[in-house]
Amino acid sequence: MSSTSQITYRGVENVVKSVPSDLPALGPLDVLIKITHSSLCGTDLAYIKYGIALGHEGIGIVQEVGNAVTQLKIGDRVGGGYHRGSCGHCKYCLSGQDIWCYERIIFGEGDYGNGTFSSYYIGRETYVHKIPEAIPSEFAAPLQCAGATVYGALVGIVKPSQRVGIIGIGGLGHLAIQFASKLGASVVVFSHSANKEAEARSFGAAEFYSLDDVSKMAAPVDLLVLTANRYPDWSKHLLTINGFLVKSVLARTGTIIPLSEPSGPMDLPSLQVFFEGYNVRTNLVASRGVHNDMLEFAARHKIRPTIETFSLSENGLREAVEKLKAGSVRYRAVLVAEENH
Repeated sequence: MSSTSQITYRGVENVVKSVPSDLPALGPLDVLIKITHSSLCGTDLAYIKYGIALGHEGIGIVQEVGNAVTQLKIGDRVGGGYHRGSCGHCKYCLSGQDIWCYERIIFGEGDYGNGTFSSYYIGRETYVHKIPEAIPSEFAAPLQCAGATVYGALVGIVKPSQRVGIIGIGGLGHLAIQFASKLGASVVVFSHSANKEAEARSFGAAEFYSLDDVSKMAAPVDLLVLTANRYPDWSKHLLTINGFLVKSVLARTGTIIPLSEPSGPMDLPSLQVFFEGYNVRTNLVASRGVHNDMLEFAARHKIRPTIETFSLSENGLREAVEKLKAGSVRYRAVLVAEENH
């Protein structure tokens, strides 16, 4: 490269600002990626106050490679930014579950000066992913975290004969509907917004119910995926004196899968959890192999996030942040480098 400097976007006094920074030298297994697109995630909002380099759903073009890189070359289109490293030799890494490695490096846990809201991103060769030609970059960006989170939670669990319930039709929920449907499940969507029924069905939902009235459900679901920015008020929405959580919403031995992390406790009804055999299974994005599978699956089945685009600039990022805070983004905000916008 002719220049060793770049612009990085960080939280400065709780406001996103552009900060000039110097690019470090590449390690032998590193690749230098010129960012073209990067999606905004709720996790980014949580880290604005800490002043770290923001962004973890990036897409770009490889510009330079370290001297030990063998799988990527200059000009490749790649993505990544959330999962950045692991030890490679623990029981989790050796079993394909490297996201749970105790020495993992993920966004917000180390590598604080490196983010995908920047001119360039440096990633380890084995922690960035080639993007299938069938997925345009603006749609590939949200898949790097949101798509991997949803697919990682469902793949290997969902069976074609199952009914999968999804609470919420937002940044995660609208992708969960698509992935679950293409995995062969019958998808049941719950929402507070009755006007989202047609859209939910266009994503692949077979049934749609208001959270305020679940008594008319045809049958309970086998998995209940929580994607909204707050957990259900189980006592108000999914439990009545007649036990609708058991009888109408979640089947016995069913699994609750929370994909979002609102502040505060989950407050599950302990009686039903114990006596109905319920399971709770969390998921944190995806390990590398699952991430690659997700991209191929999304390409094959034409899974696309619904997006709004903004300029990858200080003003554009601030605008996207304010819209996301207000809950008015439908459904993922994608920042586009000005030369691509």
